[in-house]
Amino acid sequence: MIPKIILGTGPHATRRTIGYLFGKGRANEHIDPHLVASWNGFAPDPGRSPHRGPKDVEAQLAAQLDQPVKMLGAKAPKHTVWHCPVRAAPEDPILTDAQWADIARRIVAAAGIAPEGDTEACRWVAVRHADDHIHIAATLVRQDGRRPQRDYDQRAVQCEARKIEVDYGLRRLKPGDGTAAKRPTGKEHFKAKRLGQDATSREMLRLRVRRAMAAASTEAEFFALLEATGVSVRLKRGPSGDALGCNFALPGDTTDKGEPVFYAGSTLAPDLSLPQIRRRLATTSPEPVTVRPGNPWHQATAATERIPHHLTHGDDHAAQGQLVALGAALDLLPVTAPAALKAELEQAAAVFERATRSRIAADLDSTRVLRRSVQAIWKDPTRHGDGAGLAMLLDVALTAVAYAMHWHRIRQHAQQEAAAEQALLHLQAAYAQITEPVLVGLARRAPSPQTKRRYAHHLQQAVPEHAERVLNDPAWHSLTTVLAEAEAAGHNATTVLDQALGQRTLNDAHSPARALTWRIRRLGERHAPSPQAQAAKRSGTQRPTPPVQSPPHPTRRR
Repeated sequence: MIPKIILGTGPHATRRTIGYLFGKGRANEHIDPHLVASWNGFAPDPGRSPHRGPKDVEAQLAAQLDQPVKMLGAKAPKHTVWHCPVRAAPEDPILTDAQWADIARRIVAAAGIAPEGDTEACRWVAVRHADDHIHIAATLVRQDGRRPQRDYDQRAVQCEARKIEVDYGLRRLKPGDGTAAKRPTGKEHFKAKRLGQDATSREMLRLRVRRAMAAASTEAEFFALLEATGVSVRLKRGPSGDALGCNFALPGDTTDKGEPVFYAGSTLAPDLSLPQIRRRLATTSPEPVTVRPGNPWHQATAATERIPHHLTHGDDHAAQGQLVALGAALDLLPVTAPAALKAELEQAAAVFERATRSRIAADLDSTRVLRRSVQAIWKDPTRHGDGAGLAMLLDVALTAVAYAMHWHRIRQHAQQEAAAEQALLHLQAAYAQITEPVLVGLARRAPSPQTKRRYAHHLQQAVPEHAERVLNDPAWHSLTTVLAEAEAAGHNATTVLDQALGQRTLNDAHSPARALTWRIRRLGERHAPSPQAQAAKRSGTQRPTPPVQSPPHPTRRR
C-alpha cells in the first residue's frame, strides 16, 4: 500500500482539489468517485447527490472544508490543503467502502491531521475512485484555529501503511529509511505516456546524471559529459558567485510556455546534489592515488573482488563507500557492454541504485582504484574483445552484490536488501549470456588429455571436497585451457591454481570450474613470478591468503 502526501497552496486550493477528486481525471481514470469517510460522517457527497448538480455539491463541500482556513484570513498558512492518495497493489483483494473508510481514519490519525477522539481536528474527506485506491483531502487548519501537529507525517503515514498491510492481508512493502529517490509524480507519468516515452524525464535525468558522475574525474568533465548527452545545467549561485547547487533539464522537455523543465539534483536523488557530486568526484581526482598502468578490466575485477572483505571486516562507513563505488561501476557497465547485454545491465544498475544509499555516511577513500579502473574501461572498452574481461568482472560483481544484500539484511535495511536481490537476478542473466560463448571458445583450445590429468591430480590433492564437482563441471575444459595458457606465460600451473583456490571459497559457487577459470585467467595474465619467487612459494615461505567466507544466506548463482 502506497500513500503519498501532496500539499496545495493558494486561495482556491481546496476547490481545485475537490474538483479534481470528483472529476473524470486526466485520462478518464476516475470511476464512480464518491465519499467513503469524512471528518463528521455526514459531509455532502458530490458523487451521491442525485437531486442536486454535482458542481453545486462540490462547492458546498469545499466551503465546509475551507471554513477553518477562512476564519484565519490573512493568518492562514501557506499550505492549506493536505492531499494523500492511498493505493493498493494490483494483486491485493478488493476492499469494501467500509474498509477503505477505516484505512482513511488510520492514515489521518497517524499523520496528525485528525487524531482519534480529537473533535477539534482538521476537516477531511476520503474519496474512492476505483477498486484499488482512495484520495484523502484535508485542510490544514484545525477547527479550533490551531495548526495540526504533523511533523514527519510522511514517515508516520508510511509506518501506518505497513501496519495496515498486515491487518488487511495486503502485499507487504519494505519499510524505508528516507534515503530513496523521489518517485515521479502522476503528472510526470502522464506526460511521459503522452510523449511516447518509456520513462519519465525525472528517471531519464537521474540515469544520465549518475552516469556522468560515474564517468567523470573532475567537475569540469562532469558538466562536459552532461552537455554531450544533451542535458542542460543551470547553476544556483550565492552572493559570492560560487555555485551552491545545480538544476538539470532534458532536451525537448518543456513547459506549455516552451521553457525547459529543470529538476534540482537533490530531487532526482539524495546523492545528486552539487555538494554530494563534488564529494564523490574528489575520489577520482588525480591526487593522491594513481592507478598503476595495466589492464583496467583486471584492476576493476581485483577491486570488486575485495568488496566482500570490506563488507565483512571493515567499518560501516567504509562498507557503505564500497557500495557507492559498486553502484557507479554498474552505472557504466551498460555503456561498455555488447548490445545484447545492455538491457539486463541497465536494469541491474537501476535497481541497485537503491542499495547504494542508507543512513550510514559513506567513506569513499578506499574506492579510488575501482572508480578509476571502471572509468578507464569506459574510455576504452575494447580490451578483452572476446568478452572475458566483462565476464570476469561480472563474476566477482555477483559475489559483491550477494554480500551487499546480506550486509543490508543484518542492518535491517529492507528496501536496500530487496534492491540488491533484484540486481542480482539481472546480473545473473547478463553473466549467463556473456560467459557461454567465451567458455566455448576456451574449451576449443583445451590442452592434451595428459595435461588435463596432471591438473586433475593436483586439484584432487588441493581441494578433495570440491574436486569431483570441478571435474564434472562443463567448464572444466575451459579451466584447463587457462591453466595451460598461464604455464605458457611462465607461471607454475600448480601455484596459480593454489592461488585461485585461496582467493575465495567455492562453497557458494554454482559452477566452481567457471569461477576458477576467471580467477586463473586474471592471475595468468599478470607478469610471471621470478624463479626465486616460485621457489619461495614451493618451500612454503609465503603463506596463502585465506579465502573470504560467504555470508550465511546470500542468494547467488554462477
